Amino acid sequence: MAAKKSTPVKTVSKAASRGAPELDLIAAMAAILNETGLTEIELDQKGTRVRVAKSVTVAASVAAPVAAVAAPAAMTAAAEAPAAKPAGDQPGTVKSPMVGTAYLAPAPGANPFIAVGDRVRAGQTLLIIEAMKTMNQIAAPQSGTVTQIMIENAQPVEFGEPLVVIE
Repeated sequence: MAAKKSTPVKTVSKAASRGAPELDLIAAMAAILNETGLTEIELDQKGTRVRVAKSVTVAASVAAPVAAVAAPAAMTAAAEAPAAKPAGDQPGTVKSPMVGTAYLAPAPGANPFIAVGDRVRAGQTLLIIEAMKTMNQIAAPQSGTVTQIMIENAQPVEFGEPLVVIE
């Protein structure tokens, strides 16, 4: 039994048979992808469906150098920290509620929101996480003293990653 060779299927909608308006739509959708940083966009309108997508591997290759630069800084901070408990297991640990980029100051060159040793009150802004071009303020869940800041400014963070310890 011979294996079937798959060939790409080209779908032509009613609008495509009429000419260039669909090409203009595709170009506009591609521009939106470039401006917003999205990897794909889809439009379904009056029976015409258009989907434009970028290769995800390009974004991964761009992110790799950033992660490689941030890794030595994280290793240095971990080497300086006392080895009593893993950071995420300490009581008072504030964890990231989302994936994004963490900023310790409200603007470049501004003073940071907090420093080790600062007294904070419940609801006070500790840092900002940028996710999907939206700045999200991360507030202190309790009052206390900042004993550790476990991230660097402009560092990518994952959901659940320890950010700060308040005791």
